[in-house]
Amino acid sequence: MHESFEKTGEKAGITAWKHRGNGLEVLVLPDDSAPVAAFMVTYRVGSRNESAGLTGATHFLEHLMFKGSTHFNTKLGTSVFQTLQKVGAQVNATTWNDRTNYYEVLPSDHLDLAMQVEADRMRGALLLDEDIESERTVILNELDRGENEPIRKLYQSVWSLAYVAHPYHHPTIGWRHDVETVTPDGLRGFYNDYYWPENATVSVIGDTTVEDALTRVDAHFGGIGNAPTPMPQQATREPEQSGARKLEICMRGELGATMLAYKSPSALDPDADALALLASILTRGKSSRLYRSLVDTGVVTSVSAGASRFRDPGLFYVLAMLAPETTHEQVEAEVRDAIEAIAESGVEQSEIDRTLASLRAQQAYLRDGPYAIASQLNEAIAAGDWQLYVDNLERLSKLGSEDVQRAAQTYLVRDRSTVGRFVPTA
Repeated sequence: MHESFEKTGEKAGITAWKHRGNGLEVLVLPDDSAPVAAFMVTYRVGSRNESAGLTGATHFLEHLMFKGSTHFNTKLGTSVFQTLQKVGAQVNATTWNDRTNYYEVLPSDHLDLAMQVEADRMRGALLLDEDIESERTVILNELDRGENEPIRKLYQSVWSLAYVAHPYHHPTIGWRHDVETVTPDGLRGFYNDYYWPENATVSVIGDTTVEDALTRVDAHFGGIGNAPTPMPQQATREPEQSGARKLEICMRGELGATMLAYKSPSALDPDADALALLASILTRGKSSRLYRSLVDTGVVTSVSAGASRFRDPGLFYVLAMLAPETTHEQVEAEVRDAIEAIAESGVEQSEIDRTLASLRAQQAYLRDGPYAIASQLNEAIAAGDWQLYVDNLERLSKLGSEDVQRAAQTYLVRDRSTVGRFVPTA
């Protein structure tokens, strides 16, 4: 295979490679069923890597990296959108706690163009003063819209109360004052710290071969050097929580909402699988426990649960939208009762089987097309291991009632909970 790369893994048709020169990780999954390919660059930098004064820097840079790079900019008539949309590409980017990703889905005969764009802005983003000021206004408007969305505000407020030291305390978009005051030099410094090949993974999914993908990646990215200084590491550990925390969000709205959250382990901890299965048993489908006890009875209009799969310990949460006349206390008691029942007695094998069947159906949907696969790989890369995507169902299928029960007993403890309420005002 290509001499510039060392093979580091292979599973489910995906091969993993590391560039011998600059450490860039490459994942390739050939699929010639349609003449389409997805190209995605995942940078292992997100709000987790931001400090006071620089919160929102990753999201700010997400905007700026579309404003222009050395060879792709408006003055040349070659802006990222102009260049890629001419060939029918779908192009976008997203930012989250542990990562930022930039991607293109396009006809496979234009795969080179996507790589040219991403290689150019990996180290050639212009980050002009005038662009920074114009995007500052855009981001502040985006922040204002979020402040007017009660559930989004509730979700972020719960995270910000649950974490007092770790950067997961910060909203991905950043705190308003930091967005207003961050300097061009501050943003350029952040860019120069993190946007390097050794801190990135590129995924090539679709109509290509492994040899062709590696040859193209080497041609476009191989000449980019390593960071001149070691990559800054996030070392803050959240202190153990020793008492329940509560908050209320009071703002315009129609129906209330309740969110219960508990500290949970990082994505690579085996207990994260048990909590993911538990979340599905509680709320996935009409046969799930909380659907039957809360939705079928008219206590809430909807209920969902999730277990975050982040690089550092995150949150397990249950979110319920209250029906009229329902109290927050009633919903909180029902949710805690359901969790405590599992902690005391475990779950039925039939519940595990039903949940796994539903997850298998969902997995088939999430593997439908190059972008769907690249998107799921993106989250696994951010969590610390791309194989989390491949192995997910296999790991869940090995769990039994005792694993789910132990996870509930260990993590879903009242003293390590954070409860948020949205209380609508007239």
